[in-house]
Amino acid sequence: MAETIITTKDLHLYYGQNEALKGIDLTLNEGEITALIGPSGCGKSTFLRCLNRMNDLIPNVTTTGRIIYKGQDIYGPNTDIVDLRKEIGMVFQQPNPFPFSVYENITYGLKLKGIKDEKELDQIVEESLKAASVWDDVKDKLNESALALSGGQQQRVCIARVLAINPDIILLDEPTSALDPISSGKIENTLTELKDKYTMVIVTHNMSQASRISDKTAFFLSGDLIEFNQTRNIFLYPQEKQTDDYISGRFG
Repeated sequence: MAETIITTKDLHLYYGQNEALKGIDLTLNEGEITALIGPSGCGKSTFLRCLNRMNDLIPNVTTTGRIIYKGQDIYGPNTDIVDLRKEIGMVFQQPNPFPFSVYENITYGLKLKGIKDEKELDQIVEESLKAASVWDDVKDKLNESALALSGGQQQRVCIARVLAINPDIILLDEPTSALDPISSGKIENTLTELKDKYTMVIVTHNMSQASRISDKTAFFLSGDLIEFNQTRNIFLYPQEKQTDDYISGRFG
């Protein structure tokens, strides 16, 4: 039986007066990939950003309800947001490597944690880049700017940068939408290989991607969670007409 890692309870989020999330109850299990699908503006990326409080960076946002992680409400007063984001890492839609070398990208978070031993840093850099399936591409370019890499390589370096700090959960906001199909396929393969070690939540507009790589799928519409189930059931046997209409391309 899979262990619960994070649970949202009656989660509401407002941008000013606009209610973007309408009481979301969702439980995520360890070692699973959960896909968040739905049309643009449905709340899936907003929900994703709640899970490590990235919405705190947006002015005029109000969040109510609870998100329970490791027995604590992450919106409670005792949460250290820096520590939270080390444990719940994020990969964005556009590859966003720092304007440093590949090596410095991977070690940036490690040095913030106080790791200074060169051998340890070298080892984590290699392990992280291998885990992100990009070591062979960059092992001879570690001291070159990460910005000189292709888009797909940059995105896998960004995944390696998250892996280096050994998070529990990885959030991915449309991580392949800016990439070509070959690069997207490599990212998908990487995520599939990583799920034994990490829990992942991925926002995607790509129905076939969701069906290929996720264990469970949540369908959002207009700020509501319409349906959440095993991915196979969502795509083959949806319980809600709105889910069926979206999956079959009748809207969205």
